Amino acid sequence: MPNLNISPNLFPNLELRRPIVISGPCSAETETQTIETAKALSALGFKIFRAGIWKPRTRPGAFEGVGKKGLGWLKKVRKETGMKVCIEVASKQHIRQAVEYEIDAVWIGSRTTVNPFVVQEIADELSGTDLTVFVKNPVNPDLDLWIGALERINNVGITKLAAIHRGFSVYGHSRYRNPPQWQIPIELHRQIPNLPILTDPSHICGNRELLREISQEAMDLNFDGLMIESHINPEESWSDSQQQILPLRLKELIDSLVIRNANFENEKNEKLNEYRKQIDYIDSQIIELLKERMNISEIIGKLKQVQNITIFQSGRYDELLESRFKIAVQAGVNPDFIIKLFKSIHEESINKQNELMKKFS
Repeated sequence: MPNLNISPNLFPNLELRRPIVISGPCSAETETQTIETAKALSALGFKIFRAGIWKPRTRPGAFEGVGKKGLGWLKKVRKETGMKVCIEVASKQHIRQAVEYEIDAVWIGSRTTVNPFVVQEIADELSGTDLTVFVKNPVNPDLDLWIGALERINNVGITKLAAIHRGFSVYGHSRYRNPPQWQIPIELHRQIPNLPILTDPSHICGNRELLREISQEAMDLNFDGLMIESHINPEESWSDSQQQILPLRLKELIDSLVIRNANFENEKNEKLNEYRKQIDYIDSQIIELLKERMNISEIIGKLKQVQNITIFQSGRYDELLESRFKIAVQAGVNPDFIIKLFKSIHEESINKQNELMKKFS
């Protein structure tokens, strides 16, 4: 397990409670737009402002940010509202300029996290600074790459460190711009339980209609906060207009969330513990049945070896998946889950039979 030295407070002089909310426009476009958005958020009680200064765009020709001059606007936001200000960085030069303009926090974007060489350069530049650093997940669902980026930043002495889950790119149609694949940030939390994790519903959803749904899921999964894009005039924004919301709508969204108890005492919850015992018993039965199934797979493998039959039989595989799908539907169990499960089981059976065949080759 990774062993990171994490500060208990990302912003020591701010009293923050769950959910931590970071908000502001996708891009700082003009001084007026930036400051008006910040003032509207501050008036509603929000304390951490974000804005894109340099925008890594997928294709050339799109608005790539106003650059360094926007840092002056953020410094003015900080002075006039008292909010902490946060920007995305993608190079060591960005870090130098963030320090020069007294930026409070930076985040490393998903396109940057995917490159360990660049992350290390940024980490080296961060050494000796007092910045709070957020690390977004890489665009691809690679947990080790995400953890590696966090370790590189932590290794240079940055302890005010957190992760941002912004979903993962997939090819083809999806309900989301970047499907959340919750199992990945959940595993990150399991491996580094003291690491704050925020969710970025704006980039997961790609549209404002789904923001509350994803925000509530993040809270139900016990994540620490949310980064949500807001704009004083979302429809006229220069980038990602469809996923930004008005500051007032953000306040309404946050106020509507159900924040569940994250620190109840497990040992005193008798009813919950009784159900968990039942699950533990059923899981042990499942493991015993899987053991029995793998033993039969080995016997089949020996028979195939003796009779000189190939391990993989596509007709049998198709028949297996089809029949398990039907059984799942009849039983009221999610058939997609069952197909994933039996594909994994079949893969392990193939591996066992393959190892057996190697012994006699």
